[in-house]
Parts: sequence; C-alpha cells; structure tokens
Amino acid sequence: MAHSYTNLIYHIVYATKERQPLIDLEFQPRLYEYLGGTIRGLKATSLEIGGIEDHVHILAKLPPTIAISEFLEKLKANSSKGAKSVRRGFGWQDGYSAFTVSESQVERVRNYILNQREHHKKVSFRDELIALLEAHGVAYDPNRI
Repeated sequence: MAHSYTNLIYHIVYATKERQPLIDLEFQPRLYEYLGGTIRGLKATSLEIGGIEDHVHILAKLPPTIAISEFLEKLKANSSKGAKSVRRGFGWQDGYSAFTVSESQVERVRNYILNQREHHKKVSFRDELIALLEAHGVAYDPNRI
C-alpha cells in the first residue's frame, strides 16, 4: 500500500494543578484559543474544547506521526507556559485521560464537551472521570483519582 490513512480521534481530559478553579469565565476563551493554536501547531485538529474551572475536555484528531503521550506533554507544557503569562500560578496536574473516539461518536462527544457546565451541576469531576474510565474499560486506582 503506497499511502497510509488514519482517523485518530481522541477525547482528552485533564485537570488544573491540585484541581484549583483557575479557569474562570473571563480566562476561559483565551485559554481555549491558546490550546487550539497549540494543537494546530502540533499538526493536529481541534474539534472541540470545553470544561469548567478545574479541568478541560479536548476532542482532537491527531496525526499518526505523534504519540498521544508526546502530544499531551507538549500541549500541556506549552499551554501552561502561555497561561502563566496572564494567570499567575497556573499549571496543569500531572497525568491525563485519553480515550479513542469513533467517527460515528464525534457529535455525541462534542455535545458532551459543550455541555460541561450543565453536566457539573449534577456530577463532580471525580465521578465524571470514574464514569469515563469505567465506560472505556480502563483500570484505575480509586485512591489516585
């Protein structure tokens, strides 16, 4: 086969350092814009970015030339550096969660991300993360969530 064809879509979730509520409504658009630019700079495509004060959800299509771990290392480092220029003390928590998404589920995940504010009126971030991990069959240590 002369060409490679991929459609590597990920739903990525990670929190602010110590889950501090650092992403207020004033700062959020600027941060999401910076995240989107960084994603483009990594030759990926941002499909949706959302979240609330203490975490973000990103739906992105990655090229096959970068591993998810390398992508997130660069995304978090670059966005943290940029965010610190306007929000002193900003940082991301170590680690992340990433789940593959089928093309047929992109709109469902996009809507889920867009409705985070409403979703978190009923569900804590911890409970949300546990539900995502369990839905995707990911083993986890409940003491480290």
